[in-house]
Amino acid sequence: MKLAFPSHLVRRLVLMIGGEAMQSGFHFALNIMLLHMLSAQGYGLFAIGMVMGGVGLSYIRSLTAVPASIWMSKSTNSAGVDTYDVAFGTAALIVALLMAVGTAVLMHVLGDPSGIAAGCFVGAWSLRSHMRTAFFARRQQVVVSISDGAFTVAGCVLTGLSIWLVQDPLQTVFYALAAANVFGIFVLVRLARRSLRISFRMPTRRRYVRLWPQLRWSAFSATTTNIQGQCLALLVAGIAGPAAYAPLAAVLVLFAPLRIISLAFVNMTQPDLARLMRNNETGRVWTQAKIWALVMGLGGLAYGCAIMFVLPMIKSQALQDASTWFIGLFVIANFVPIMLYIMPRIVLEILGDFRIVAFITTGGAVVGLALIAALLAIASPPWALLGSAVSEMFVLVASWYFAHHRMWNIEHPDEARDSRLGAWRRTLPFATAKR
Repeated sequence: MKLAFPSHLVRRLVLMIGGEAMQSGFHFALNIMLLHMLSAQGYGLFAIGMVMGGVGLSYIRSLTAVPASIWMSKSTNSAGVDTYDVAFGTAALIVALLMAVGTAVLMHVLGDPSGIAAGCFVGAWSLRSHMRTAFFARRQQVVVSISDGAFTVAGCVLTGLSIWLVQDPLQTVFYALAAANVFGIFVLVRLARRSLRISFRMPTRRRYVRLWPQLRWSAFSATTTNIQGQCLALLVAGIAGPAAYAPLAAVLVLFAPLRIISLAFVNMTQPDLARLMRNNETGRVWTQAKIWALVMGLGGLAYGCAIMFVLPMIKSQALQDASTWFIGLFVIANFVPIMLYIMPRIVLEILGDFRIVAFITTGGAVVGLALIAALLAIASPPWALLGSAVSEMFVLVASWYFAHHRMWNIEHPDEARDSRLGAWRRTLPFATAKR
């Protein structure tokens, strides 16, 4: 079978990762700077704000960005692409607003004086994420990369001024990040000559409602994914306080570039794999999934090993005498499985199996919540990372199992039908014998 690393995919990957790397580098540098400036309580609150940003991105991804990418890529004409763009763009605006309000309330409860700044940041970041994915689906990668560069420059300038001019920059940094995301959206719209397509008319609502039987499982999956992926931060911060979460966040933030790079892989591969699946090229889809999973897994492991050499050099009051080596090993055990199960999850989403994804993440959430809560009750907060790692391993195994099963059924429909028929007959041995 002819397949390896198609040159056009490699070029797109380099272009996408270029944009993602700029954002990742900016977020990384900002975290390191605030790590040395804020108290453990302040940095813990900033880390929770970033976690809520990740939650917002996951809901945008599950409810609007990924479905838009899939259905826009499967559309055979521009009218269909525009129709889905309007429906999912409207939904993205609503989700972003809800996430902004939810973040503001949560941050206020955890100790942020107002929480409004963090809410503005999460809402703007979520909306820009949807628009980036929609423009990727339209194959406007250059425009998206330029927009990413504009966001990065604006973010560096605005957050730099905030840190320089304000003694306690937590609030102003969130406002600066929100403004940078809005500027990135402005540049994206101007260069692409396309705005966020919004309509609250009845046809648009009906169109989204027709898709809801599939999207409701995606929404449920987003919820369980957030529980499974963010329960560590929420449980540690809720039980032990933001200051106790600060050492874990300080190490976790060093691995944030892996999430950014994995998002670039998703944006790059999902539209192409959706088109291949539309053309019934299931063999190519499955082969590409395995190749890219291997690349991401090895890349994540190599990155983790490099970070282990950097960790001893970081000195901050937020780390509080924590064992960074111990925390770093557990963080690697969390991120390598994440990098390995991204591709089978993409395959399941392309196939429309949002219900299977929801069941997988539900199982991971149950395992993670139980283990993290138990470990927090009997051990120090860093041990909670072990529970999170076991949860990620559960999702890894289940994702590959179900993706392989579904692809095998598609490639061998006759054998799959005979297998199901045989299983059905074996459930009726007495009736068969009686006849």
